[in-house]
Amino acid sequence: MTTINPYLTFNGTCEEAFNFYKSVFGGEFQYVGRFKDMPENPEYAVPESDKEKIMHISLPISQETVLMGSDSSEAFGKVSVEGNNFSISINTDTVDETTRIFNGLSEGGKVTMPLNKTFWGAFFGMFTDRFGIHWMISCELKEDETGHS
Repeated sequence: MTTINPYLTFNGTCEEAFNFYKSVFGGEFQYVGRFKDMPENPEYAVPESDKEKIMHISLPISQETVLMGSDSSEAFGKVSVEGNNFSISINTDTVDETTRIFNGLSEGGKVTMPLNKTFWGAFFGMFTDRFGIHWMISCELKEDETGHS
């Protein structure tokens, strides 16, 4: 089943914001990852000042909806601007469906991260469509798709 969820981006206040959202919605975080948890990559060297910031966090709101977010980092060349600090995140069941949706929606837009396998076990990509909407497309890779057994 394909799901669509909001993805919010902050300039260093993601953890504070998500603790506030948790106090309102309840529940527990599914995942909290910091930039320091990323594998070392010279292409995306995270400054020491950003290492404790949130790389990704997710809070289930209902059975179908998850509120997700992160802090921006200069390592990825992006600073969040209030009012333009959200993306639509689509999660699919297959690599083929992820590719189909990514290629369709990104046509005429600007790809900011091409579809690829990630260190967190997903097939993932990001783009801004031709109407200026930010999208993230992802599917969880099965063991035989990750190259691991």
